[in-house]
Amino acid sequence: MPSLLPEQRLEKRLAERMVKAMATFKLIDDDDRILVGLSGGKDSLCLLELLARRSMIQHPRFEVAALHVRMENIQYESDTTYLEQFAADLGVRLHVVTTSFDISTDTRKSPCFLCSWYRRKAMFNFAQEHHYNKIALGHHQDDILHTTLMGLMYQGQFGSMPARLAMRKMPLTLIRPMCMIPESEIIQYAAMRGYRKQNKICPYETSSHRTSVKALFDEIESINPEARSNFWRALVNEGKMVE
Repeated sequence: MPSLLPEQRLEKRLAERMVKAMATFKLIDDDDRILVGLSGGKDSLCLLELLARRSMIQHPRFEVAALHVRMENIQYESDTTYLEQFAADLGVRLHVVTTSFDISTDTRKSPCFLCSWYRRKAMFNFAQEHHYNKIALGHHQDDILHTTLMGLMYQGQFGSMPARLAMRKMPLTLIRPMCMIPESEIIQYAAMRGYRKQNKICPYETSSHRTSVKALFDEIESINPEARSNFWRALVNEGKMVE
């Protein structure tokens, strides 16, 4: 049997990690209609590709579509032509919706929080209107571990972004199929696949606690290479990955 090329080995490893997450946290069931939040960044592009390829296997049987939300009053340039072609090449339909928000409506919240909240609201509304029962988000393992560390440092709480979250007030479930995939592997795969970067020019984007925590987590891993697996095992053992 011929040996796999580096890209094929990496793709196989990513697919295996996603399938393991699907089985471990029961993320996908037969007849699910899954809407992928496609921002255009490497994470959401990788998620869409992995899910689209998995949907062709027919076990479990599920449908995949993508949604790109544009914020009309925030200068965030996205090449929807590229995103449409990317989705079409995978046999996936891309929906594009536009929303907006008024920064003056809640001065207690940062513009970044409000932008994220209104994008998420638009996604929830679209999913329900078009009868999708699950929304897939492109958070990877690093996102989850960094959020855990932030919660401990700034809120005194042990928790994170769960792999599966059933919404209480609407018939939707959020899933994070890449929860077992480290960001380093997504970066490598995105480079191999030649994902096109979107122009991201936001007047409100600044360094944040998350940037500092990422650097701190890198330092923790340099002290103890087992820290990643230990953090992850603690989250799973304490039941923090399913809500």
